[in-house]
Amino acid sequence: MKRNHRRRGWSGHGRGSRPYMNKAQRDKANAAAAAKKRELPFSDEVSKYEKMAKIGHGTFGEVFKAKHKLTGKIVALKKCLVQDANEGFPITLLREIKLLKLLKHNNIINLIDICTTEATQFNSYKSNVHLVFDFCEHDLAGLLKNPNVKFTLGEIKKIMQMLLNGLYYIHRNQMLHRDMKPANVLITREGVLKIADFSLARDFSPAVIPQGNCYTNNVVTLWYRPPELLLGERDYGPSIDLWGVGCIMAELWTRIPIMQGHTEQHQLNVISHLCGSITPEVWPNVDMKYKLYQKMQLPKGQERKVKDRLEAYVEDPYALDLIDMLLVLDPAKRTDSDSALNHDFFWFDPLPSDLTNMLSTHNTSMFEYLSPPRHRPQEPPKQNRKSAITSQLVFDRVF
Repeated sequence: MKRNHRRRGWSGHGRGSRPYMNKAQRDKANAAAAAKKRELPFSDEVSKYEKMAKIGHGTFGEVFKAKHKLTGKIVALKKCLVQDANEGFPITLLREIKLLKLLKHNNIINLIDICTTEATQFNSYKSNVHLVFDFCEHDLAGLLKNPNVKFTLGEIKKIMQMLLNGLYYIHRNQMLHRDMKPANVLITREGVLKIADFSLARDFSPAVIPQGNCYTNNVVTLWYRPPELLLGERDYGPSIDLWGVGCIMAELWTRIPIMQGHTEQHQLNVISHLCGSITPEVWPNVDMKYKLYQKMQLPKGQERKVKDRLEAYVEDPYALDLIDMLLVLDPAKRTDSDSALNHDFFWFDPLPSDLTNMLSTHNTSMFEYLSPPRHRPQEPPKQNRKSAITSQLVFDRVF
């Protein structure tokens, strides 16, 4: 009698045949294989850290205050979100880790460790990657939201000096941050500023090549995005970060973002109302370089009002001048971090002063994620305001 070699549950005959799997079993096996692809063979388990509180959340991950279970060291634990489990290790995360490993500076967040979670059936075979950083007690957005935190002019100078020092180091190493905003500026209890969140950062080529670079322009949070990116620029450099620095510097006095657009078109309108109309006279060849310039209906006849609008909040003339230089429409004319550090703003009394004494009076950590939504500030005293100010309708959402 002829033997039947087919076995129950097997799809083939004899040796080397694979077991039959239904769709659910195949999906489970594929998820396990994808998790295996994402594993970092020499990384520790994140279970050695105990999460204490969630302090941040964004497109690319969640941030927790955590404690090492053995040493008791307090750290910041960033859980990186993997958008597609079948794509393996995310290239953006790989780039972020690479840049953080290369950048070692007192004003840049320090990457301590990289940890993973074991892929099991209990987490749908998702082996998440966690980045471990030195813990900073505050971010600048959280400090600005607290009305009890008041900066002196010397302290503002210190903040800007540390911010520009860190950015100068980043640019000197041919890298772009691409998301400068107060929430990504951390400050320790000792008053040391740290530039953080390199999720969108990348290296750049300073050399001029015939075909030009082709970077994505879908970077930088909208309220801090420079006009060239809003017009579609893809061959850009360090000047995109300096625009964000100008917005941050002004915000140290206004306490809220100075240009709050709802869409990219609206953001360009708001920029035009504050920084003047975008024309070939102030920005050579802007009409020829960008196709969007012809398609968008940009405000015409607007004069530049950066100093006029801010002088009610910013009393120091050198500060006004530096903000004005950082918020120049044409990126080729915008000041760089080196020139900004040599501006008179930093070299006249009061000189930059330490933040430790001011921060010592605040025992609670302040982060944007933990703060209530910001409201518009009260109007400054009438005697400090210019008598003639164009109606608020014109300056819609300009602080």
